[in-house]
Amino acid sequence: MSEAKALVIEKQSILPGEFRTIKINVGRLPSDTRIDIIAHVYRGMEDGPTLLLLGGVHGDEINGIEIVRNTIASGKLEQIQRGTIIAIPVLNIYGFINFSREVPDGKDVNRSFPGSTSGSLASRVARTLTKRILPYVDYALDFHTGGASRYNYPQIRYTKGYPASKELALAFKAPYSIENALIPKSFRRAAKDLDIPSVVFEGGESIRLDGYAINVAQKGIYRVLKHLNLLDEPGEEPDYPQIFIKKTSWIRASFSGMFLWSKQSGNYVKVGEPLGTIFDPFGSKSVAVNSKYEGYIIGHNNASVVNQGDALFHIGYESK
Repeated sequence: MSEAKALVIEKQSILPGEFRTIKINVGRLPSDTRIDIIAHVYRGMEDGPTLLLLGGVHGDEINGIEIVRNTIASGKLEQIQRGTIIAIPVLNIYGFINFSREVPDGKDVNRSFPGSTSGSLASRVARTLTKRILPYVDYALDFHTGGASRYNYPQIRYTKGYPASKELALAFKAPYSIENALIPKSFRRAAKDLDIPSVVFEGGESIRLDGYAINVAQKGIYRVLKHLNLLDEPGEEPDYPQIFIKKTSWIRASFSGMFLWSKQSGNYVKVGEPLGTIFDPFGSKSVAVNSKYEGYIIGHNNASVVNQGDALFHIGYESK
């Protein structure tokens, strides 16, 4: 390994062995409040790849924010021997301070890539990341949670037909690794267009911290640091098998009412196995919810009252 050269981001020079916090302005709210992306940049003494740790693309998905924040607070990133880490705990600052997935105009940052400097706030946030951070990035880990009362068991989603993305999933070693097609205008789509291998971690639900999901993700980050040769220290091996899933489907409510589940995320279920029951509020009717698939529950709905057609259980199957 040769000694690394200075890295210049936003006219700020970060030398080998240095750490620097960089603020990148996206815009202002009507109150004149600045909206900044805050990036923590860590440099090793030797050459190596650059890894992006990204949280808070959806402002209410606080597990992802805590995963990146806690990784920064651990001091582990300051110990890298080579390469660079760019850690952004909160991309969607407006969403975070307003407990919202979206920005003021209701747009989703993760459906706004690669963005535009003359577009909505969501589009400008996406464009700022795409043009002013991603050109320096070689690999990316993007941290999310379930939304709208839905809990996701800790899982990695990697890009179908993109071996370098699957390689990151193999190194991360989440309980479930799920092969996904790319979603148009998503961060992972924008990264793929720039040939940046990326994966999405999902764990827990919005507006609620989940210690298990956070712990799984942090250990996965350390394993990726070792895999990319940023750290010499070996990552801790997981105490669960790494299960690969090729297809997923939702079990939906066939009846509206009060929902009580008897199975939860992480459980293995068979076709026809009871998953829960929906009751009408007057005590006159109940409807069983049974699995249509054999596989693993990778997510479930924590809502107490559901409407017909609501997603209740996310099942992963055809695993290897």
